[in-house]
This record gives sequence, structure tokens and C-alpha cells, in this order.
Amino acid sequence: MTSDEATGGQGAPPLRRRGERMRQAVLAATVDLLTSQGLAATTVGSVARAAGVHETSVYRRWKTRENLIFDALATHTEQALPTPDTGTVREDLCELFTALTRFLATPVGTTLLLLGTIREEGALEEGRRAYWQARLECAEILVQRGIDRGELAAGTDPHLLVEAITGPLFARVLLTGEPVEEALAPRLVDLVLNSSHA
Repeated sequence: MTSDEATGGQGAPPLRRRGERMRQAVLAATVDLLTSQGLAATTVGSVARAAGVHETSVYRRWKTRENLIFDALATHTEQALPTPDTGTVREDLCELFTALTRFLATPVGTTLLLLGTIREEGALEEGRRAYWQARLECAEILVQRGIDRGELAAGTDPHLLVEAITGPLFARVLLTGEPVEEALAPRLVDLVLNSSHA
């Protein structure tokens, strides 16, 4: 008798999903629920059921729903937002922010930004800030490399320069609803870099 037959065709019992296999199943289920059913429906219980694991196993590993959500989103976007090293600050920023525009056009990217508008979810707000801070700091590293190579003035503020590029992108998603097309990223990069040289 196979294991599936022994369990009535339901596959392995939830408790047999452990380690990395369990983690990947839970994170994938979290992203799927966020994008298909929204934040309110993405509870620890619903994620556990979708992933085929016990709810207590999810709490044991992530402690809170907020930790789970941002781990899932961070894992999902690790490859979507690279940290390029092309040799020039312009190309690095164009590559990074073009990837960001692609990401913001996806359900996951939109969901991640919209989490920040739900002010009653204090822990989610904190998690969203930490998430974006970590990723924008990667962009600041690209700017600092440009300063170190002499491409940008020594007094350039990496944080402010990155904010000047990301602001219009986020505004289109959250405020105006204008399209976030890939061609926008290089235009914004050139606008900001040219202004920094002025």
C-alpha cells in the first residue's frame, strides 16, 4: 500500500512537511493568498490549510502573521530586484529601477505597496517600512559606488537621490494610477542624475 493510499489519497500528513520543504510551501501559499484574495483573507490558518501544514507549525516558525507575510514577500522578490554592478552608476540604477517597474506591475508588487496604506495594521506598517528600507539601501549602495568612482559629486546624498527616483514610481501605483512602464525608469534616472550635476 502506498502512503497516499494509506491516507485516503490525501498525500503526506501535514506534520510530515518540515524544514525547507515546509517553509517553501508556506511562503508560496502566502503569496498566492495575498495576490488572489487580499490581505484580510491571508490569515495564518488559511495559509496553513493552503500549504498543507499545521497552523501550530507556522506559528512556531514565524511567530506572527506579519513576520510570515514579509518573509514571503521578501523571498518572492529577492530575484526580482537585483543589485547590479555594470561599472557605471547610470546603468546600475537603470537596471535596478527597470526591474522595480516590472515588479510594481505585478500583483505582488502592488500588494506590497498597498500594505503601507492600511494604518490600523501597525506591525504590517513597520514590516513594510523595514522591507523597503532594506531594498532602497541596496540602491543607495549603487549611488555610493558612483560617488567613489567620481561619477557623482562627493556631496551627493545617496538616500535623497534614490528617493527622487522611487517617489514618482510609487506615486503612480498609489496615487495617480498612471501606467508604470519600463521606459519611465531610465527617464527618471537621467532626470535625477542630470539635476545632480547641475
